[in-house]
Amino acid sequence: MSISQLTELLGWASVINVGYLFLATIVVMFMRGTVPSIYSKLFNIDEKTLSAKYFDFLSNYKVVTLVFMVAPYIALKIMGQ
Repeated sequence: MSISQLTELLGWASVINVGYLFLATIVVMFMRGTVPSIYSKLFNIDEKTLSAKYFDFLSNYKVVTLVFMVAPYIALKIMGQ
């Protein structure tokens, strides 16, 4: 795999991961009543604990996406210049 192929792979992976993060954030923000009630019944967790778990998930996903997708992509783009 060449550097340009790796750069393209990381670029598209970054787009997909940031898009998913954006979509998950929008769903959690605008469906506050529906989503927690479904998951609290499904997993038998109270809604206050579930809100904290959503926040933890989104923050961890953001950090992992930035560290393993976006930062290497930017570094490879800088190296290619």
